[in-house]
Amino acid sequence: MASDRLSIRLPEQLQQNLADISARTGRSESQLVREALAEFFARHARQPTCYDLAAEAGLIGCIDSGVGDLSTNTDHMEGFGGG
Repeated sequence: MASDRLSIRLPEQLQQNLADISARTGRSESQLVREALAEFFARHARQPTCYDLAAEAGLIGCIDSGVGDLSTNTDHMEGFGGG
């Protein structure tokens, strides 16, 4: 696995916690940091948009009737705007 190096500064207590867990589990500090970052990113993955949620709930395209071109058809624009 090719990887890039990243240097970070840790408060003393975080560094001590990392060293303790590394010693206790036999995993390297780098491995523990990679695992922690992967877990963080998984928890903060892209949240669904309102559209995504509505589509999942079956609300997108659920109306069978109605005018579909209100924003582009000038026949429906009478009384709106300055024209």
